[in-house]
Amino acid sequence: MSELGDAITDFLAERARHNDSPNTLRSYGADFREFLEYFSPHETEPPALAALDLLTLREWLAHLYGRDQKPATIRRKLASLRALFKFLSREHRIEVDPSRLLRLPKMPKTLPQVPNAEVTNALVDGTMRENLAQPHPLRDRLLLELLYGCGLRVSEAVGLNLEDFDRTERWVRVRGKGRKERQVPYGLKAADAMDTYLAEREPSEAERQALFLNHHGGRLTDRGARNVVKFYATHVSGDSSIHPHTLRHAFATHLLSDGADLRSIQELLGHARLSTTQKYTQVSLPDLMRVYDNSHPKAKN
Repeated sequence: MSELGDAITDFLAERARHNDSPNTLRSYGADFREFLEYFSPHETEPPALAALDLLTLREWLAHLYGRDQKPATIRRKLASLRALFKFLSREHRIEVDPSRLLRLPKMPKTLPQVPNAEVTNALVDGTMRENLAQPHPLRDRLLLELLYGCGLRVSEAVGLNLEDFDRTERWVRVRGKGRKERQVPYGLKAADAMDTYLAEREPSEAERQALFLNHHGGRLTDRGARNVVKFYATHVSGDSSIHPHTLRHAFATHLLSDGADLRSIQELLGHARLSTTQKYTQVSLPDLMRVYDNSHPKAKN
């Protein structure tokens, strides 16, 4: 293996020891494979670490721009590369880290599209429509209840185990990014959905602890959960653009609209920084304007 290939292998091994999630490791791996393929497209030897200077990395970055990749995609790939070079610098395998001088592409300031509470609730309740004839409607109902009712990421939802639930107090232990744990309450509807789902749940021998199961009795995957949401979004709401993260956005936005404070929402979502949560104040601006128009004396002049 090449010097660069060895360095990537060692970096991924270190991240695995630091308990990075499987999704994060897969993302790193995909980004590095593309990086290697760019520099050795015909199975030639990739450049030595010392040859990866700022000019070479800018050439790679220009290649990404030339493929019309989205700014978010380029930022992620650049973040992967910076993490690798930071590791190499810390391990004294390179003298200078050129990746620090690469400029991140600017992200367009877009706000998440969030369905209102009526649409979201109709979507969740629509999982029990008999005419849809889905094979696991009770599982699907619980999945959507937790995605919307607890604001979970899809990876957090499919990673839940039975032991994570305190069904008396209605709390669930959630493992978020970086394996950080938080406790999130869930409502009576989710508790009822769980009771009915567990009564029919049939796990395989290897997956007795996983909450959400696929049709083989194994753990439901991220992709499987996304397909579940897309099916109901298409057939119940008529909007195939709704995905699991849409329900997480809706959870935060609806809480804020009903008077929850940002700090509480930050804790429930598992955001490391309050600035990440503050985007929901912009999403809810129309609600705040309606409150002003309906309530403030000056708005009626």
